[in-house]
Amino acid sequence: MKRLIVLTICLLFSCVVFSQTMLRGKVFDKLKKPIANAKLLLINKGLSTISDSLGFYSIAIDSSQSNLLIVSQKNYVTDTFIVKNSTTLNIELYFIYAITKVTIKGDNSPTAYIGLQTIKTEVISSGELKKAACCDLAGCFETQGTVQPMTTNIITNSKELRILGLSGVYNQVLIDGMPLIQGLSYTYGISSFPGTLVDNIFVAKGNTSVLQGYESMVGQINVISKPADKGEKLLLNVYANSFGETQYNINYRFGKRKWSNLISAHMVQPAQKWDRNKDGFLDLPKLQRYMLFDKLKYGDENKKGLNSTFGFRLLGEQRVGGQNNYNAQNDLGSTSIYGQKINYLQSEIYNKTTYRFNSIKKVTLIASGFAHDQNAWFGTVKYKALQKNAYANLQYELSWNGTHDFKTGMSYRYLNLNEVVGFSDTNIKRTFNGNYQKLEIVPGLFAENTFKWKGDIITLITGIRADHHNQFGWQITPRTMLKYDLTDKSTLRGSAGTGWRTVNLFSENIGLLVSSRNVIFKEQLRPEKSFNWGVNFLQKFNKKHIDGYLTMDFYQTRFMNQVFPDYDTDPTKAIVANFGGTSISNGFQTDITAKFYKTIETKIAYNFLDVYRIENNTKFLLPFNSKHKVLLGLSYLPKSKKWRVDFFAHWFGKQRLPNTDNNPLEFRQAKTSQPYALFNMQVTKSWKKLDLYAGCENLFNFTQSNPIVSWQNPFSAYFDTSFNWGPTRGREFYIGIRYKPGKEK
Repeated sequence: MKRLIVLTICLLFSCVVFSQTMLRGKVFDKLKKPIANAKLLLINKGLSTISDSLGFYSIAIDSSQSNLLIVSQKNYVTDTFIVKNSTTLNIELYFIYAITKVTIKGDNSPTAYIGLQTIKTEVISSGELKKAACCDLAGCFETQGTVQPMTTNIITNSKELRILGLSGVYNQVLIDGMPLIQGLSYTYGISSFPGTLVDNIFVAKGNTSVLQGYESMVGQINVISKPADKGEKLLLNVYANSFGETQYNINYRFGKRKWSNLISAHMVQPAQKWDRNKDGFLDLPKLQRYMLFDKLKYGDENKKGLNSTFGFRLLGEQRVGGQNNYNAQNDLGSTSIYGQKINYLQSEIYNKTTYRFNSIKKVTLIASGFAHDQNAWFGTVKYKALQKNAYANLQYELSWNGTHDFKTGMSYRYLNLNEVVGFSDTNIKRTFNGNYQKLEIVPGLFAENTFKWKGDIITLITGIRADHHNQFGWQITPRTMLKYDLTDKSTLRGSAGTGWRTVNLFSENIGLLVSSRNVIFKEQLRPEKSFNWGVNFLQKFNKKHIDGYLTMDFYQTRFMNQVFPDYDTDPTKAIVANFGGTSISNGFQTDITAKFYKTIETKIAYNFLDVYRIENNTKFLLPFNSKHKVLLGLSYLPKSKKWRVDFFAHWFGKQRLPNTDNNPLEFRQAKTSQPYALFNMQVTKSWKKLDLYAGCENLFNFTQSNPIVSWQNPFSAYFDTSFNWGPTRGREFYIGIRYKPGKEK
C-alpha cells in the first residue's frame, strides 16, 4: 500500500514538472531597441519577472493550459498576451504617444531646453515662463534669444515675433497646432493670449513639417494651452505695474470620467496717462481687453478608440493712443488732435479628433475657424475690416516595419478679407483709399515619412505638399530634415526646404496706415517665396554638480520673391512692389546653459544677423535689425524652493534706420541707432498655495529719445511713427500674485 501511495505521488509530481515550460524571449520597442526593466506578470500563477538590460527574460508557464501574460514598463503602453504550448515569445511595446517626449514640468526645467525632435525645437516650459512677468504671449520670450518681440506701432503698442531677423509674418504662429493668428489677427494676436494660459511653447527654427502648411518660411512657434485633464485645479493671477495697468486671470479645471474641461477668463484694465519724454504723446496706450476661453476634452489620445478636443475663445479689445488730450469719443478723425483708436471683436473655434485603431495606426481630423471684426482710426485714416478664416486637415498615420512613420492627408484653407480705407483729411495727398477685397481658397495634399536607421541614431524626415491657390495656381513645397546622434550627448541636425505665403498688406504693415506717407502700388503682388537651409549642433554635458548644453546653429533664407514697403526712395511715400532680386538673411546663434548644484542656472546666448538685399550692386541692410545681440541670464533657486531670483540682460548692437536725407533738416534722423542694454529682474516668494512675484523691466531706465518724427505737427507730410528702435516708455515696476489652491493632478 505504501509503495502505491509513493508511486502515485511520484506520478503526480512528474505531471506537474513536465507540464511546466520555460518561456523565453526579448522585450523591445518598434525600433527593435531593447527595453530593460519591463515587468512580466503571469496572472494565473501569480509569478512575475523583469527583463534584463538587453531586454531578455524567462518565466515558467503551465503548458497544459492558456497563460495570461501582462507586460508593462513606464512610458510604454501595457500589453496582454495569451500563451500556450510556446517556448519563445518576443514582445514589442509601443511608446505612449504625446505632444512631445521631452516636456519639462514646472520649475525643474533648465534655463533653456532643446527637445528630442528631428527639427531643432526649443521648449519653453511653464516653469521657464515664471521667470518673468509673461503677461501675454509677446512677453513670453524675455528669457531666450531665438525669438525677438518687436514693436510695430508705438502709438498702440502692437508687436510681432521675429526669427532670424525677419518680419514675424515669415514664421508660423500656431495655437494648439491651429493657424489662428493670420491676417487681421496677426497685428494684435500675439498680445491677446495670456501667459497664464500657456503650458508650453515650442520654437522651431528653419524649416518645419509640411503637415501644418506651407507658411513657416523661417520657423514656427506652437503655443500649447493648459491641458483640460491635468494641472492645477484652480489658478488665480492678479498683476499690476507702475503705469497703473492691471490684469486679472482665472483658470478653472473640472471633469468626470472621460470628459474634462478647462475654463479661463482674462481681463486687462488701462494704465494712467504717462508722457515721460514730454513729446505730447502717451508713452503707452490705454488698453482694455476681455477674453473667455474654454477647452473641452474627451477620451485619452494614448488609448485605442476615439478622443477629441474642442476649443473656443471670444476676445474683445480696445486700444487708444496718441496725444495726451485726445478723446476717443469726440476726436475720431480730428485734424487738430492726433490719436488712434482700435476696436475689434474676434471669435475662434477649433477641434482635433483622433481615432486610434491600434498603437501604430490612427486617423486625425483637425478643423478651426475664426472671425475678426475691426474698426479703427489712425489719425485721419479710417480703417474698417472684416476677416473670416477656415482651416481643415485630415491626416492618416501609419507606423510600419519598426523604422517608418508615414503620414499623409489633405488640407483646406479659406480666407475672406474685406478692408476699407478712407481719409477725413484731404490736404495730404494720399491716393490709396478704397475697398480692398481678398478671397483665398487653397486645397492641398501632403505626405511625409519619418525614417529611423540604426535604432534612433539617424532620423530622416522627407515631406512634400502640393497646394492649389484659386488665384496663383499650384504651389509645390518640398522639405527635408535630418538628425544624427553622434553620441548619446552630441546631436547634429540639418534642414532644407521652401515656403511661400500671400501678403495681407495693411494688417501686416500697420505703419502704412499710421504715417502720412502715400502708399504706391507699382504692380500686382505675387506670393512671397523663399528657400531656407540650416545646420545645428547640440552638445549636452552632465557632471557631478553641473549639467546643461551648448548649441550652435546657422540658417540662411533666400527669397525668390519678397514684398516689403520701400521707405527709403521717397520720405513721403511707401512704394510697394515685388522684389525678385537678391534678398538674404544669414543668422548664426550660439547658446550655452548650465545648472550648478541644482540651484543656480546660467545662460549666455549670442546672435549674429546679416539681413540684406542687393539693388544696383549695392548692399542694403534691412532696417531695425541689430547685427549683434547678446543675452545673459542668471537664476537662483534654493533647495527649499521657497523663493527664487531671476535676472536677464539684453544687449543690442546698432541698427540701420530708414534714409531720411530728403526730409527737411529738422525732420532728419540718424542713419544708425546707438547700441543699448536692457536689464530685467524678478523675485518670487512661494508658499504652499501662493506665489508672490515682483520685478522691474528696464532696470536702468534706458529710453530712445524722440521716437516719433515730426511729433510737433502730426498732420504734416513727414509725420512717422516707424522709427522706434528701442524702448520708449522707460523703467517699469510690477507685482503679481498667483493663487493655486488644491493639488495638481
